[in-house]
Parts: sequence; structure tokens; C-alpha cells
Amino acid sequence: MPSPAPARLPDPPLARPAHNAPRPVPAPGALSSALPAAVAAALWRADQLGSAVAATWSSGFEALDAALPGGGWPGHGVTEILSAQSGTLEWRLLGPLLRQVCAAGRSVVLVGPPRPPHPPGLRLDGINERQLVWVQAETPAERLWSTEQLVKANACGALIAWLPQVRAEQVRRLQVLAAGCAGPVFLCRPATAACESSAAPLRLLARVGADWELLVNVFKRKGPPLETTLHLPSVPGGLQAILTPRLQKPSTLLPLDPAPQTAPFPLPSEAGHALVSAPAAGTRRHRLAH
Repeated sequence: MPSPAPARLPDPPLARPAHNAPRPVPAPGALSSALPAAVAAALWRADQLGSAVAATWSSGFEALDAALPGGGWPGHGVTEILSAQSGTLEWRLLGPLLRQVCAAGRSVVLVGPPRPPHPPGLRLDGINERQLVWVQAETPAERLWSTEQLVKANACGALIAWLPQVRAEQVRRLQVLAAGCAGPVFLCRPATAACESSAAPLRLLARVGADWELLVNVFKRKGPPLETTLHLPSVPGGLQAILTPRLQKPSTLLPLDPAPQTAPFPLPSEAGHALVSAPAAGTRRHRLAH
């Protein structure tokens, strides 16, 4: 008798991957290449410097543009400028941008500046006072309300608001509103606000350096943190033509001091004979005849 055929075993079931098995990670450019162009432009990897989806404006400083996402000041968002000397460094840092805005025929709106704008000095920086709108808001509530209304209206080329007492939830609301504002929106806050959280996607700390420089730290941006301090040459308007070569390097005129110098120019020491003290009790005063 013929031997029976061997029995055929059933096929094994398909193997299912375990829930905790690692999944293959696509290459950095594989995912973006398979997406539509508009979606791929908005895609951002956290280890890369972000690219601007909206329009940007050059800051006028090559080193700063290289550190900013998109190569300039962004629109449709809030930018925080922190400084210990509020009311002075903002003009030197934003002066090149404000010249572009005025040259394009747009208005620059100021909300609650700590010092009144000085038209002759602004004119030397190329800022036309006819395109400057100054909103006098004294209380924190008035400044915040005015800023919100201007951002909603989207009616200015650039907006600079001094909000030293703004809270985190109020900055978050301004950031949401700024998504519909094409022009750049700047919030000027004290340097101590660097320790607070903020919804602003771009935050900078500006200080005075030697030799007419601005020291800028970009401590929050869309991309990896910037560990270095930017040294930006910033001579106030009208002084470039009259500064001598020695005064263009004022640090060479200062004595060596381990403490950092905060003044951009050498301060003269007060002479001893210029000191005035109150006369002691019973001391007679004499008038000198000339």
C-alpha cells in the first residue's frame, strides 16, 4: 500500500508588532517632501532655526538678522524687548526698522513711552514725525487696552508699546490677537521680566556696550537657543558725522576697571572744588566782591 501523504501544517499567523516596539523614524526631509508646499513651509524642526511663514523686516543689523528666524523682525506675532534703561535703547535697536516703515508711507504708533518723543532727534534717524502717532496712556490698563485695540485694527506699520506691568495671560492674549496683524508688534518690558514666562515667540534682552555698541541676547526664538551675545554697532543719529576717531572708541579713554562700564562715553570725574557742603552751625558767610 502506498504511504499516506504527510499532513500539511497550517500557516503561522501574521506577526503583530508589539505595542512598545520602536517605530522607524523618517529622514528629516522625507516627511516634508511628501507634504503640500504650504504645509511643508510651516513645518519646523526644533533643532533648526525657524523660517518665517509671514513677512519679515530687516533689523538693519546683519548679525541680528542672522540670529532671527526668517532673517528679520517677524509680523503676525509679538516681539518682546527687555532692557534696564527703558525709553532709550528701543529707539537705537528699532531705528533702522522704523526708517523702513516711514519710507513705505506707513505710520509708527507708540503707546505709553516713558519719555516724550523728540522730533529733532528722530528726524536725524530718518523717522518722519508726521508718520509718528503717540498715544498718551498713563495707567497700565489704558496702555494694555490701547495696545489691544491697535493690534485688532491692524492699521499701523509698526507698533511699540511700553507695558512694564503686563501679566503672562495678557501677553498671551496679545500674541493671539497679533496673529491677524501684519506689521511687527513690540512690547517693551523691564529686564527683570526675563525670569518670567511669556507667550511671545521672540524675546530679546538689550544692554549698553562699549564703543557705541548694543549688547543683545536672543534668549527665546523659534529654534535652538543662542548662547552668544550679539555686539551691534549703534551710533545715535547725528553723531556719526561729528565723532572724532578717538571718540568712536571711547573704551580706550576709560581707565582699566574690572567692573563693566555702562556708559557709552567717558564720564568726567567731578573736581574737588566743585563739591558743595552745607555750612556748619554758627559759620558766617562772606560775600566776595568782584
